This record gives sequence, C-alpha cells and structure tokens, in this order.
Amino acid sequence: MKAVRFHGTNDVRIEEVEKPTPKGDEVLLRIGGAGVCHSDLHIIHDGILGPNPATFTLGHENAGWIEAMGDGVKGLKKGEAVLVYGPWGCGHCKPCQESRENYCDHQSENAFGGGLGLDGGMAEYMLVPSSRLLAPIGDLDPVIAAPLTDAALTPYAAIRRSKDKLTSDAFVVVFGIGGLGHVALQILKATTAATIIAGDISSDKLDLAKKHGADYVVNTTDKDVVSQIKAITGIKKAAVVLDFVGVGPTVTIGHQVVGLDGDLTIVGLGGGHLDFHAAAVPYGTRISTPYWGARTELLEVIALARQGKIKIDIEKYPMEQAVEVYDKLAKGKIKGRAVLVP
Repeated sequence: MKAVRFHGTNDVRIEEVEKPTPKGDEVLLRIGGAGVCHSDLHIIHDGILGPNPATFTLGHENAGWIEAMGDGVKGLKKGEAVLVYGPWGCGHCKPCQESRENYCDHQSENAFGGGLGLDGGMAEYMLVPSSRLLAPIGDLDPVIAAPLTDAALTPYAAIRRSKDKLTSDAFVVVFGIGGLGHVALQILKATTAATIIAGDISSDKLDLAKKHGADYVVNTTDKDVVSQIKAITGIKKAAVVLDFVGVGPTVTIGHQVVGLDGDLTIVGLGGGHLDFHAAAVPYGTRISTPYWGARTELLEVIALARQGKIKIDIEKYPMEQAVEVYDKLAKGKIKGRAVLVP
C-alpha cells in the first residue's frame, strides 16, 4: 500500500509499505481522510520529535472504515465509520483511566501517537493498536470528519477549561484563524455566549472569522492592535485569550489584553516567549499550554459535528500530493484544513 513516510528532517517520501494485519485488540482501518496539521511541519522541518527518530507514516488526524479486527476486539463491526483518537497513552495510569491520554504519566517514555512517532493515517490503511482509541461517527463522512480529531478537539479542550469564565458579559480573544482557530470560533458560538474578538495577519482569515461568528476582527500587524482590543473590551479587558499561533507578537499582545483573573491559553507552537515576572500579567491570570484533549471530549466534539454546529472548512487533495500540500501549508496558502484522501 502507499504511505506518506517521514525519513528525517526535510525528508518526506511517498512509498510502498506492507499492509498491516491486526491481532489481539488491534484494528485495521481503511483510511477515508487524513488531516494535514501545522504540527507536521514542526516534525518535518524543526525536529520536535528529537534527533534520529525512527521512520514512520505521517498523519495524526485520521478517519476511515473498519477493515479488519484482531480476535480480541469487541463492540465494533467491519465497515463501521470511526475517528482515531490521536494521543496514545499507556492506557493504565491514572490520567489514561480518566480518559486523558493526552496527559499520560508515561508520555516522555513513549511516542505521542500515530503520525507522531508511530505509523499514522497518511496511507491506504492504518493499524490502530487498541480499539479504545476509536470513536464511531455514525453518518458523518470520514473525509470531512478526520480533522475533528485535532483541529476541533484541541480548541474544544482549551475552551472547556475556561468554561466558567466564558459568560455572556465576557470577552474572548482568538489569535490565528487557521485550521484550529476557525473551528474554535464555531465552538465558542455553539457552547458560550461570550463576545468574540478574532485576530490574524491575513484579511482572508479575518473574512473567514466573520463567516464563523466573530463579533469583531482585528489585524494583529496593526501597531495599535492592543488599543483596538481594549476599545472593545473596556477596562476589564479579555476574560480569555486563546492563542493558536504562539509566536512572539501574539504572546506579547495576549498578555497585554488579558484581564484580572483571566486565562492566557497558548496552544500554538510558534516558539514565542513571555518575559514573566510579578507584574507581567494581571493578578490572578492563569497561563496554560494545553495539549490536545481527552477521549471523552472527542465524543462531545463528534456530537457537535453531528448536530451541524461544527463545519470544518477543508481542501481535499490526493495523497500523492502530500509534499506539495505541506509546502502550501508552510506558505499559509491553505484555508481551513487540508485533508489527504487515499
């Protein structure tokens, strides 16, 4: 079968590999779609998995149909459409037992999951190591649903941790209206009554923000962007800042517009730094860097999608164009989420 394989820094190849055979609790999926995430660029170009990682198949946003199962699998059936939960923990520690495999105690000892050190879904078939990592999606199209596993789950989990602060009189600022940010706007609209301010460097992305429910938009390259945001929020500033970029400018703006007892949540892996000291942020501010989301939260995301409250903007490409798609993503030329289709 064909697969998109990572061989080392700046070395991605489309090549033939052997089709896996499931055993025990393993499940083989026929892939319907695999999302292309900006995190992949950090793997391909920046080496975030460390020096000399083993060769593996890329793709950590995956959906498809059950093709075959090991003899230990129960409760699933061949042909059923499912999503693959992305962060693979040990399955036994306390966080894993609480459905929070994204914070597995043994994360530092293991690969992060399929497409993140282990074989992922940018292939015709994908071997999932345990049936617990699958979530049925009913009548959702796997091609459209694949990005739900990260592009929707990650912002959903970030928003959920601030749910008590996202009241009807609160302001929330969202930086980066890309693959995750444009979904975050929809989740905020569906689950909160807060006033939404969206920020990006691209006029196209700001138009996308308006389409998906932003009450206000600001260009983060404007010299007076902080004043623009404060003019909207007034003296109390933002209760929550969700930064899906994480570069220096967005981190700098974020810490200036978050209010007392607010949440400054940095999801993006842009490498920005916060010069933290006693007065760096208002009193009570909680600074966090959440990673992905829980398995139970993925079920809630699927429910929102089935209710029509999350509709990810996707661009479909054949798997053979993977290298070209990564280049377009690096240049900011993908609107919403790219999905590779075998």
